[in-house]
Amino acid sequence: MIGRISGSIIAKQAPDLLIDVGGVGYEIQLPMTCFFELPAVGQPATLWTHFVVREDAQLLYGFNQLHERALFRQLIKAQGVGPKMALAIMSGMSASQFVSSVQQGDISTLVKIPGVGKKTAERLVVEMRDRLKDFGQDNPDTGLPGNALGDSPVPAVASPRDDALSALLALGYKPAQAEKAVHKVATPEMDSEAIIRHALKTMV
Repeated sequence: MIGRISGSIIAKQAPDLLIDVGGVGYEIQLPMTCFFELPAVGQPATLWTHFVVREDAQLLYGFNQLHERALFRQLIKAQGVGPKMALAIMSGMSASQFVSSVQQGDISTLVKIPGVGKKTAERLVVEMRDRLKDFGQDNPDTGLPGNALGDSPVPAVASPRDDALSALLALGYKPAQAEKAVHKVATPEMDSEAIIRHALKTMV
């Protein structure tokens, strides 16, 4: 199990991160809520990780804080929720917002997340309400030390709009839904991370 990674960021292409650890580049997928808090390319970063081994792939998921990884692990235990949906859920809202939605039985907010229909939302509330009753939202920040540079420009070949659209599609949003959200919020001066952040707010 790969539980924690520290190294230098080589590239950022939401929701994917490439980090150099002792000369080895690790590809890691992050929820947008974590991705926005990453330092700039070339800077050091530390991530808490969850390693998934499948027949056709080995996947690594990263989080800035331990309680975020803990929530991800609880989510993928729920019936019908895999890592992709868990990332989408955690990209659309913070860990505390999700916990609050579950505890309050807020189905209307949960169904706005891509791939989460009414039955899935209801099942999440039923299955996770007790699990998250004492969820440790107040854990100390054990992720990136003192770096909240999510607004740093990210070098990319494609345009910021294209990068944002690709990230939303990777999170499970439908093309028409993603395109509509990007078109609604994107302005010429915005970078891809800003577009993604604002687009997510319009959809959840």
